[in-house]
Amino acid sequence: MTSGASTPTYPARPPRSRLRTFLPLGIAAWLVLEIWLLTVVAGAASGFTVFLLLLAGFVLGAVVIKRAGRRAFQNLNQALQRGTAPSSGGGNGLMMLGGLLLMIPGLISDVVGLVLLIPPVQKALSRYTERTVERRLREAAPGTLGDAFQQARMHRPDGKVVQGEVIRDEPRRAPEEPRPPLTG
Repeated sequence: MTSGASTPTYPARPPRSRLRTFLPLGIAAWLVLEIWLLTVVAGAASGFTVFLLLLAGFVLGAVVIKRAGRRAFQNLNQALQRGTAPSSGGGNGLMMLGGLLLMIPGLISDVVGLVLLIPPVQKALSRYTERTVERRLREAAPGTLGDAFQQARMHRPDGKVVQGEVIRDEPRRAPEEPRPPLTG
């Protein structure tokens, strides 16, 4: 016997993106490959050699991150002193990513981190990333985070940012009659 009330229908779940499906599998495969390669190198050379390689990668990664961070801070400081917007990162973000990959234990991550430190690779990768982000922002559906970001950006033909100050111009009221003093 039914009460006449219909059963609630829930909207169908949106399909999982390929990234959400394959990212955990890719990370697991990468970890297995890193461990396997470390054991192969340890068997061919020695465990101490592998330890020295990992330690050198960690130290080099820390130096790279510190240098890139210092350069980014100097660029920001100079831009603030000039009163202009900071110039493009100049690869500081990719240098930091390369340093982080060097600090992660593993030989494959070390090779990828070293490749990211090569300036032509940085330029090509940053151009590709910029084009991809711009394309995705243009294709953003209404109500998404990309759409909100697109609406928040200011578009000017010359690309300059106009700095200003908001001043509210409220109509002035007629002066009120003076109030009698409060005495108790």
